[in-house]
Amino acid sequence: MCGMSAGFSAIFGTPLAAAVFAMEVISIGVMYYAALVPCVFSAFVGVSVAKFLGLAPEHYEIGLVPEFGASSALLTVLIGILCACVGIFLCVSLHQCGHAYRKVFPNPYIRVLAGSAIFIVLTLLFPARLYNGSGAQIIEMVFEGERIPVYAFLMKILFTGVALGAGFKGGEIVPTLTVGAAFGYLMSLVTGLPVGLCASVGMACLFVSVTNCPVSTMFMAFELFGFAAMPYYAIAVAVCFTLSGYYGLYHSQKFVYSKIRTEFINRKSNE
Repeated sequence: MCGMSAGFSAIFGTPLAAAVFAMEVISIGVMYYAALVPCVFSAFVGVSVAKFLGLAPEHYEIGLVPEFGASSALLTVLIGILCACVGIFLCVSLHQCGHAYRKVFPNPYIRVLAGSAIFIVLTLLFPARLYNGSGAQIIEMVFEGERIPVYAFLMKILFTGVALGAGFKGGEIVPTLTVGAAFGYLMSLVTGLPVGLCASVGMACLFVSVTNCPVSTMFMAFELFGFAAMPYYAIAVAVCFTLSGYYGLYHSQKFVYSKIRTEFINRKSNE
C-alpha cells in the first residue's frame, strides 16, 4: 500500500489522493485506517523525490467556472450519469477484448502478433496518431481549447482494448483519463458548459467508474484542477460512482458493501 501511494503520488503529483487511494482501492466499503500514517508519508516522499528529479506535478487550468446553481447541478448530474455508462462500457470493452483474443488466438505468441497487425491497421486508418500512446496529447488539446473529433473517446477505448487485450503491458489509468477528457469535450458541446470544466469532470468521473474509489477521486480532482469547481466534482463523482455498478479495471478488487444499500455483499468486480 505504501508503494502504491508513493508511485501514484510521484506520477500524478497528487499525494493526498494517492494516500487515500491505496487505503480505499483494495476492498470497496472498507478503509484501512491503520495504513494512514505510512501511506501519507510514502505519498509525500514519493512526490518530493519526483520533484527533486525534475518531474513536475500535473496541474490543469480549467478556465471559467460558472456559478453553481440548480441548472448547472442538473447538467452535472446528467454528465455523471452518462460518464457512468461510458465507464461501464470501457471496463467491459477492455475485459472482453482480452477474452476474445484468448479465445481466437490461444497461443500467446500468435495473439500478440495478431494484436500488432490489428493495431498497425488502425494506426494506418488514423494516420494522425491521435489515439496512439497514453492519450496525454488528447488531454492537452482539450484543455488548450483545440478541437478534437466528437468520437475521440470511443476511438481511444478501441485502441486501448486492442493493445492491452493482445497482451501488451501499458497503463490503464492515463487512457481512462483521456477517455474522460474526450467525453467531457463532447458534453461541453451538448450542455454548453465550459470545455475545461466538462473535461475535468469527465476525467474525475471516468477515474471513479473504473477504480470505484470516490474519496480519493475527489481529492485527485481538487489537486489536479483546483477547488473552484468543487460542487461539480463532488456531485458528478458521487453520481457516477453510485451508477457505475460493480465493474472495475482490477480483477482482485472486492466490494465489501453494496453501493446503494447498507448491506454486506463481499463480491469481486465484474469483468
